[in-house]
Amino acid sequence: MKLNEILKDLNYTSAGITDTDIKDIAYDSRKAGEDIIFVCLEGAFADGHKYVQSAYDKGSRVFVCSKDVDLPEDAVIIRTENTRSALAKMSCNFFRNPSKEIAVIGITGTKGKTTVAHIVKFALEKAGVMCGIIGTVGAFYGDTVLPTVNTTPESYELQKMLRLMADGGCKAAAIEVSSLGLKAHRVEGTEFAYGVFTNLYPDHIGTNEHDSFEEYAYWKTQLFPMCRKAVINTDDPFAERVIDICTCPVITYGSDSKADYCLTSMRKEKLGNRLAMGFEAVCGGKEEGYRVALPGDVNAYNSLVAIAIAEDMSLKKEDYKKGLETVFVKGRGEIVETNDDFTVIIDYAHNGVSLRSIIETAQSYEHNRIISLFGSVGGRTECRREELGTVSGEMSDFTIITSDDPDSEDPMKICEEIASYCKGGYVIIPDRAEAIHYAMKEAKSGDIIILAGKGHENYMKINGQKIPFNEREEVIKGLEMRKEG
Repeated sequence: MKLNEILKDLNYTSAGITDTDIKDIAYDSRKAGEDIIFVCLEGAFADGHKYVQSAYDKGSRVFVCSKDVDLPEDAVIIRTENTRSALAKMSCNFFRNPSKEIAVIGITGTKGKTTVAHIVKFALEKAGVMCGIIGTVGAFYGDTVLPTVNTTPESYELQKMLRLMADGGCKAAAIEVSSLGLKAHRVEGTEFAYGVFTNLYPDHIGTNEHDSFEEYAYWKTQLFPMCRKAVINTDDPFAERVIDICTCPVITYGSDSKADYCLTSMRKEKLGNRLAMGFEAVCGGKEEGYRVALPGDVNAYNSLVAIAIAEDMSLKKEDYKKGLETVFVKGRGEIVETNDDFTVIIDYAHNGVSLRSIIETAQSYEHNRIISLFGSVGGRTECRREELGTVSGEMSDFTIITSDDPDSEDPMKICEEIASYCKGGYVIIPDRAEAIHYAMKEAKSGDIIILAGKGHENYMKINGQKIPFNEREEVIKGLEMRKEG
């Protein structure tokens, strides 16, 4: 692609811009090379401006910078105010604006993003609309799986994924849009057919995240000026502020009778061995019954998002309803088959709000004891430790305090800090595998064991390294050890 085409709509100053051919864009100097633009991104731990010579030595001759850099005369320096914004716009152009070709559904909120994305995908695909997903559990469409690092990938990777999805037959893509992704301009230039707001609670406040709740809330709202339509949960107190910023048509959902999609009743059900929800909702002025193959009242709410979008896309009701009944979300209320008379749930709950939610969900089904197993990440968001310890102490019958990405912090120190807020019965077992084995061994008939915090993740972060760790495999090992006595 010609350089001028890639720079379209970008505010910059430069000398020597030509119609040179560009074969790629890089923001990591290790990926620089001949005919590759190098964009200097500034992050929490590194500044790309420090690596321009390395990129030059690898063959790059076009550089996008926001600071002065010292390079040989044959280097073309494109100066712009914000290189993250520049990368986003350039990536959209380079990948031929894939969001103009498919219906991109952006989902933001403190909780529910991953689950809503999956429910939307299952509903749309049962109705004949192939839908990709980009988010916390990865990126995938059809049989293709794409690796991801962040919930919302860097703009270059995001646009590349959307292009692959568009070329691969997708007509829609559900994207989890994080506040940090918005702040870092990762979705800038993307055209969203729908923007979804689920809820807002204090989270992601601390070192290398947001300075305050107000800043966190501000960035959450910044999705909606990019959307053609908004889908808003009016049961959340923050909804009014989100609606105020919308310049597009708004579709509302919740339990308020004034909502466009209004829940009228809910009930606990089972679909085979899976915990599920049945619910009635008034949609388009008519009350209908639905079922979603996920546990908890919250998933009746989450299903309303998929129903609203499917209805707005004029899809067949009998088809998208089947999608709701077959949805599966790895690490989100995921039931592990045990062949025993107790239940094991793996869930990503990693703060007080989400842990309270999954415990309340478990309590709503018939049970003996609720046993919660969790830890808290090291080196950041220390406020979660008090939340988690307090919630589990109040709501669980027993708590197993263990590790969850301790990184460079002493796992026992983290566990003891959590324990200081846990007023109920508990045990500390810092080794998470050992803790899971203990939970399987001690489980009694009718117990519901919640393994919280790791969810879909397949690693444990220790001393800067991601050590392989599979929660499901440890459950199976624990069950085998239980049988052996």
